[in-house]
Amino acid sequence: MAFDLERARRDTPGCARVAHFNNAGAALPPTPVTEAVLGHLALEAEIGGYEAAARARDAIEHVYEAVARLLDCRPDEVAIVENATRAWDMAFYSLRLERGDRILTAKAEYASNFIAFLQVARRTGAVVEVIPDDADGHVSVKALQEMLDGRVKLIAITHVPTNGGLVNPAAAIGRVARAAGVPYLLDACQSAGQMPLDVNELGCDMLSATGRKYLRGPRGTGFLYVRHALLERLEPPFLDLHAATLVAQDRYEIRSDARRFENWESYVAGKIGLGVAVDYALGWGLGAIRDRIYALATGLRARLASVPGVTVRDVGAERCGIVTFTKAERDPGAIKQALLAQGINVHVSAAGDSRLDAEPRDVSGVVRASVHYYNSEDEIGRLCGALEKV
Repeated sequence: MAFDLERARRDTPGCARVAHFNNAGAALPPTPVTEAVLGHLALEAEIGGYEAAARARDAIEHVYEAVARLLDCRPDEVAIVENATRAWDMAFYSLRLERGDRILTAKAEYASNFIAFLQVARRTGAVVEVIPDDADGHVSVKALQEMLDGRVKLIAITHVPTNGGLVNPAAAIGRVARAAGVPYLLDACQSAGQMPLDVNELGCDMLSATGRKYLRGPRGTGFLYVRHALLERLEPPFLDLHAATLVAQDRYEIRSDARRFENWESYVAGKIGLGVAVDYALGWGLGAIRDRIYALATGLRARLASVPGVTVRDVGAERCGIVTFTKAERDPGAIKQALLAQGINVHVSAAGDSRLDAEPRDVSGVVRASVHYYNSEDEIGRLCGALEKV
């Protein structure tokens, strides 16, 4: 079926103001999401925050059901948290690592995750090791298999790196992790909402994601999935009276579901908006969304390759909606500002965002143009035309 671009743009008021190619940063929200957030904020102003939350109890509980449908998991395996970083941190810092334990990760791992690896390694004596890439630039599944031994206690991979369009072979990595009995943490920050995610097919034990990117939800929202079989083995790095109950003056009990990774205070309006955003994405169908995004990105790469001085920097046999490029003798930041002045939003990925990947490729920074299904072919032409004049 043909993609209903007219409906997608009609539901997205921002399309009338900007050509938005910063969806891997924060996508333009659709009207139903904005209305849900503003509606709850108005209710808080009218009757009070606690009272509004009590009245919206069903909408709040629905968020867990919506994310469970998105991931094909159980609602009690879902925690709703402030952002993807907090979700990822709550999972990672719950692991009990000791001296000599090995953490295996990707070359294109996000810097925030890698900083956490290094911090825990310094505290515990654990070791961080990088899995080599294959010839296409993905994590090499063969190399991963060869690195496994009894000291490997975690495999942690970014599904879609921040600084390029490649999609790592998450499901193949999951099969290796399952066979070896090693916990597998998948950072799905850039893939959630961009493509179908089934945690059973992916084989991950933990998955973190944000609301603001391809799911088109509010900022300040994210979620964590933890497989039920692993829950009891993970004690969150901090607890409060939401994550645990003080059952005696000298004893507490941690709750049995994934909400042990949450804390009591939350952005209730944003949480409700996240549920609406997930419903909205599921209404389009994640397969249809992926196909539309991939097609737009392929067209954008082809158009960029014809612009004098522009070099597309993406690698990978499977490439998604994140498109990165440089232009000879032009600073990426200056390109971003020149495009912004013409109502075109892009982002700059610095080498420090994914240093282990960027430095060997001698890329100090790239312009990142990330497409979404509401982008049009005319906007792509507008972007490329503006680049010719930068």
